[in-house]
Amino acid sequence: MTMEDTTIGGIDEAGRGALIGPLVIAGVSIESSKIDLLRNYHVKDSKVLLPSTRNRLYDLIVSTAKKVYVVEVSPKEIDEYVLHGKKLRKLNYLESLKMAKIVDVLEAEVVYVDSADVNPDRFAQEIYSASKLKPKIVAEHHADQNYVVVSAASVVAKVTRDRRIEELASRYGFFGSGYPSDPRTMKFLEDWIRARSVLPDFVRKSWKSLKKVGVKKIDEY
Repeated sequence: MTMEDTTIGGIDEAGRGALIGPLVIAGVSIESSKIDLLRNYHVKDSKVLLPSTRNRLYDLIVSTAKKVYVVEVSPKEIDEYVLHGKKLRKLNYLESLKMAKIVDVLEAEVVYVDSADVNPDRFAQEIYSASKLKPKIVAEHHADQNYVVVSAASVVAKVTRDRRIEELASRYGFFGSGYPSDPRTMKFLEDWIRARSVLPDFVRKSWKSLKKVGVKKIDEY
């Protein structure tokens, strides 16, 4: 690292809207002199990359970055916060707390964050307030498209979540992407409830979309 180098961080998540599996939040920090390496690798927002490309880039990102840190938020923790948390914008606030933890691990002078809140400035302030190191926080919509270090974090988050989904599928059977927009996911849950009359612990019970598969009262499951 040269005298002119600064450390730049990026944070993004995967699985925020999913019914099945964890919410995965990833952070990547890198010296500013190595940012062009990420561009040369053609690191982009994970949503526009093929799974094989994401897996290849994951290894390149980990070997290039100064630090990579991942937090996995379980369905149980999400449910407890969404159903019983006292804060408004409950999931957003939970994300801000997890991101603040990542910020402190990254030890970057500035951290770019893909905003989960409709108000990016508010989201940045919540992360900053919960952080111990207090670096500059820049939260923006589409940061995963605008900053290559956030794109790198999106790749790490997506690959990590995909691996967890594959692990679940190998144990319980194929269920698609785990999102409520996926008919395969909804069919899996409908069949599961019909057969067992109980929801598995890898499902977020606080999601209203469960009503589509016959769940009327969460407490019953």
